[in-house]
Amino acid sequence: MILNPMLLSLKIASIATIFSLILGVYLARIMTKKDFLGKNAVEVLITLPMVLPPSVTGYILLILFGRRGIIGSWLYTMGISLVFSWTGAVLAAAIVSLPLMYQSVKAAFINVDSIYEKAAKTLGASDRRIFWTITVPLVWPGVISGIVLAFARSLGEFGATLMIAGNIPGKTQTMPLAIYFASDSGDAYTANILVGIMTVFSFMLIYSLNHWLKKKNSHNVG
Repeated sequence: MILNPMLLSLKIASIATIFSLILGVYLARIMTKKDFLGKNAVEVLITLPMVLPPSVTGYILLILFGRRGIIGSWLYTMGISLVFSWTGAVLAAAIVSLPLMYQSVKAAFINVDSIYEKAAKTLGASDRRIFWTITVPLVWPGVISGIVLAFARSLGEFGATLMIAGNIPGKTQTMPLAIYFASDSGDAYTANILVGIMTVFSFMLIYSLNHWLKKKNSHNVG
């Protein structure tokens, strides 16, 4: 009852964080380096899940990826179904955690002094080499922050997951869902244990991030 939601939550949060990392870095790079028509609208769409109620985000995902949805109906013809599956939970977690990843990485890109990139380009370095050898090391603290925040957000996702993946024990029941339904059914023992585990784990994640950033900043100043 306790182990399955824990393992499933860690699995879903890990995969969702990988997706949000790849997409977040890509989008942050484009949004800080390119100007194009509708840029502000695109940025609003990226960050919208941050301000929308999770249930609304989940409903939108259901419209898009449900079996009769705009994208879901097409996927269903290929034998792929995201609703009421752990992959649907991954999708929900990735979408709601993406804004945190994006904002963190974007801020890091903005703070990069372009003089280093320009100097490397003058010396004949390719754009790819500049990105991996100069830009990435400079934005790494922002990327790490984004990873930790996105993972913590994915781990705690509830509303969107319930809408698109449901609450199926052993299949889609994550820790937040298990806590809610354990509490609703009067199983305070299970709810208390899961709440304690999530609280301690999340505290350790944020504490470790803050400690690492503080240590890194002190090292840079020194």
